[in-house]
Amino acid sequence: MAVTGESEQIRSVAAYPGRPPVAVRRGAGAPFGWWPAICVALVAAIDRVEYNLLAGALPTIQEEFGFSDSEGGAIATAGAIAAIILLLPAGKLADTGKRTWTIAAVVAVWALLTVGTGLAGSYMTLFLVRVLLGAAGQLYNPPSSSLLGDLYPGPGRARAYGYERMAYFAGLPIGVIAGGALAQTLGWRTGFFLVAVPGIVIAVLVLTVREPVRGIGDQLARWYREDSTVEAPVPEPEVPMRAQIVALLRIRTLRSVITGLSILFFGLGGLFFWMPSFYAREFGLPEASAAAVGGGAGLVGIVAGILTGSWLGDRRHQHRVTIGGLSLLVGTVFLAGAVSVPVLAPQAVCFTLANAGFAAAIANLTAANADVVAAHRRGLGFAVLQLVVTLGGALGPWLIGLASDTTGSLRWAYTVVLLPLAVGSLIVLRGRHTYRQDAEAALGSGGGAESQAQS
Repeated sequence: MAVTGESEQIRSVAAYPGRPPVAVRRGAGAPFGWWPAICVALVAAIDRVEYNLLAGALPTIQEEFGFSDSEGGAIATAGAIAAIILLLPAGKLADTGKRTWTIAAVVAVWALLTVGTGLAGSYMTLFLVRVLLGAAGQLYNPPSSSLLGDLYPGPGRARAYGYERMAYFAGLPIGVIAGGALAQTLGWRTGFFLVAVPGIVIAVLVLTVREPVRGIGDQLARWYREDSTVEAPVPEPEVPMRAQIVALLRIRTLRSVITGLSILFFGLGGLFFWMPSFYAREFGLPEASAAAVGGGAGLVGIVAGILTGSWLGDRRHQHRVTIGGLSLLVGTVFLAGAVSVPVLAPQAVCFTLANAGFAAAIANLTAANADVVAAHRRGLGFAVLQLVVTLGGALGPWLIGLASDTTGSLRWAYTVVLLPLAVGSLIVLRGRHTYRQDAEAALGSGGGAESQAQS
């Protein structure tokens, strides 16, 4: 037994290997505190800020190195492909290694590569460094997502993942704005030198997070819901990675969540990349004003959506998939309004509300992904999710640009994402029928992906 207790509401839990038990109150959303979630959110934020410094400083860099728009776009695409190649091994490591050390090491390497960006003397050097950086930037996701799943049981899980996603997406407009401002005032290289400093600091902060017993969050969730005891997690036998992936993809709810989030990130990737150009072309705004309107509306919507969606998802955590699907549908409806409304003010309101709906869906579907995958497979489960999501996000800007070239209008090009988003909403909502069964299988003894696949 991992737990002894003096009351039904507070128990002493052996949460950290080799350390004394800690007191946990039944039903607590953050039984071990919010500091781990804050550290993971900081990792996500600094990663996206740095990644988008390049977008903000791109005109200045192009002027210095003399490369074309297609060569500039190839940098981001190549980085995404490199991340896809490394994600599955990273997921396997997240399920077997010490996750806190893995995250800290990834951020430290990332900070060194950021300095390399500032030192680049040619396009080819810049390209190679950014490919490595694009790969490293995504490798924190499987171990950090697995870690959050263990440290935050059901009642706090949507908030924990919501904070990470909010930080991730808030970094997009912040990075673009900072990259442009620093390039104009201090030179484009300065921004990359400066952002490496908080990267190193955050790597050190991650090491202050204690590595929990794998699966302790799911065991606490069982105690919260029904059981009078919390059993120690049982080690699972080693299974080849290919068999693990096949078993994961047999989880019906997981397939719905992965499909929905992939389509969602496809839409968001295209939206954020082209929205400043949309405002400039459709409403005649200057470049800086277009970026401010698009980035500001996106940031407000994302923050509001994450906070609202996380709160609702934790209060109604047994309905996270339903909330996620409906939020995605709401976001799609308001995106249709943003595409069709020809007046700037109501258009910006629709765009803000579209982002709020999408962000609320992200918070709940990411938490649901953790709910339906057993703790000992969760790192690989998030690696599979991140792989498909990364691919969708990389394709969005390119396909919308292709549609714009074909139709001659970004407004018409945006309609390309409306139908996939609507279909994605229906696919997610279909997952609500299997969510409880799959979540129960993940919590059950021996409830790994293999046993779920047979249920």
